[in-house]
Amino acid sequence: MNTLIISDLHLSSDEDKKTLLLIDFLNQQQNTIQQLFILGDLFNVWLGDDISIQLFPKLIHTFKNSSFPIYIIRGNRDFLLDKKFAKLSNTTLIKEPYVFEDFVLLHGDSFCTDDIKYQQFKKIIQSPITKKIFLSLPKIIRQKIAVFLREKSTISNQKKPTFIMDINQQSVNKFMSKYPNKTLIHGHTHKQKIHKNPSFKRIVLGDWNNTKGNALILNDEIKFIEIS
Repeated sequence: MNTLIISDLHLSSDEDKKTLLLIDFLNQQQNTIQQLFILGDLFNVWLGDDISIQLFPKLIHTFKNSSFPIYIIRGNRDFLLDKKFAKLSNTTLIKEPYVFEDFVLLHGDSFCTDDIKYQQFKKIIQSPITKKIFLSLPKIIRQKIAVFLREKSTISNQKKPTFIMDINQQSVNKFMSKYPNKTLIHGHTHKQKIHKNPSFKRIVLGDWNNTKGNALILNDEIKFIEIS
């Protein structure tokens, strides 16, 4: 039996080809997966359980009827995932960092400390008071705010040097000093690779597109598999 780890699918609806790709893959793997971890940004945007749940009835049905447990870490795009979604989909929302056997799991954007403006914005947008105010707004207003913020983010990222949006190695080293002999697994940057540092291993998950995805498989060995 295998533990699978994925992240950064950025799903938009049940009609999204990536959603259908994920559903088909999970249905095919019912007898081989022991547990599934999703390390953030499963969804491209999440406006609140009361709005976004209705876009994913097929995916929620697949999650609910899976023969294995599914654990989800919220990402920077779907940090508003909440209890109603978890209950309907029979999934478990877990907080980062999450320690599992010899592994430490998290989304990964917290390591992008060179991007000071992003970290400042994240602190504001994900504060309890901001979330409470946003979730109290009408659907149309939330949708307009989400579109505005995404467009603003796209323009801002185009102006940033690439290294700023990548992880800061010193931040990673400091974090991993708290977890000796553990392997770090994260997503967010989409730069799929297994890094072997002097004192620990760091595994970065890739993102998905409309024709293929990837997953990290943990059993007797650690390896990536392609999903198509």
